[in-house]
Amino acid sequence: MAIPLPTGDFRAYLFDCDGTIVDSMPLHYAAWCSALDEWGCDFPEELFYAWGGRPIADIIATLNERHGLAMPVDTVAQRQEELYQRSLPGLTGVPEVLAHIEDAHGRIPFAVVSGSTREGVTASLGMLGLLDRFETLVCAGDYARAKPDPEAFLLAARRLGVPPADCLVFEDTDLGIQAATAAGMASVRVPAPWERAGAA
Repeated sequence: MAIPLPTGDFRAYLFDCDGTIVDSMPLHYAAWCSALDEWGCDFPEELFYAWGGRPIADIIATLNERHGLAMPVDTVAQRQEELYQRSLPGLTGVPEVLAHIEDAHGRIPFAVVSGSTREGVTASLGMLGLLDRFETLVCAGDYARAKPDPEAFLLAARRLGVPPADCLVFEDTDLGIQAATAAGMASVRVPAPWERAGAA
């Protein structure tokens, strides 16, 4: 299933990472479940996908509130990252997005704009041999306000030297699409794994 692009003379592509370039959301969910099981915390899969794009610390804090727990945010976040890294040999790319990366690489600059850690993003892209395709990575810690705030996308555009109106964003979450729109950028919605499977 090809992902059609909006019309426009775009001068840069900005990609979310998890669920957009790399089909990592099932691996992330398994890592979340294992990390949270250690604290007796339940995290339904539909809620995990509904919260796509939220910072890890925000997810843990909200789960603490919902379940009356006091999980240490940094400890759980680090454990989730550790478990995800262990699962990386099973990582695959999103074919429809990889096709656009291969088609446009060398013609226009690319950036990754992610809510994940730089460690997680570089590990994922490195596993698929894609790290050298991107001129810049904007990751958690590089900006103060997470998606749906446009800050991260605007930072990527500045780093690439391309006006926001000339950037095209690839995203798989509502928060990401909202952030792109707030940044004045056109966007492409990447279908969820089950949507891609159903259209195959």
